[in-house]
Amino acid sequence: MSFLDRTARSLLLTELVSGLALTFRYMFRRKVTLNYPYEKGPLSPRFRGEHALRRYPNGEERCIACKLCEAICPAQAITIEAEPRADGSRRTTRYDIDMTKCIYCGLCEEACPVDAIVEGPNFEFATETREELFYDKARLLANGERWERELAERLRADAPYR
Repeated sequence: MSFLDRTARSLLLTELVSGLALTFRYMFRRKVTLNYPYEKGPLSPRFRGEHALRRYPNGEERCIACKLCEAICPAQAITIEAEPRADGSRRTTRYDIDMTKCIYCGLCEEACPVDAIVEGPNFEFATETREELFYDKARLLANGERWERELAERLRADAPYR
């Protein structure tokens, strides 16, 4: 047996032993993977998921129909129609978001002066048809009511950086 054969065998054996040692080292550590549908990892306060329209604590819609979110949206996914109310304030009659166009950039949320439109913590909103991804005002308000506690906490945690 030549010197090169012995050297190759000893290198192979060394790699095998070090590989087994690495395997045994990790075998007894705490697992880092998650059993996804049943366990979920933490989300950053800056996570941008499903959109929602928020209300004030008295139940009134926050959106003042300034249309800044519609103007700043780079994907042109937001459509707003508004009309004045009897008291002279403007409110939206139509607020639609085409989620198939949305790129989740968060510019709509940053542009809103009253924190009416926000991107919430929900990232599990898969649908079976494309039409279900066209969000109207009623669906956005329902999302806001469903996630209000988490949305308020996220905005509070992110406030020092805004």
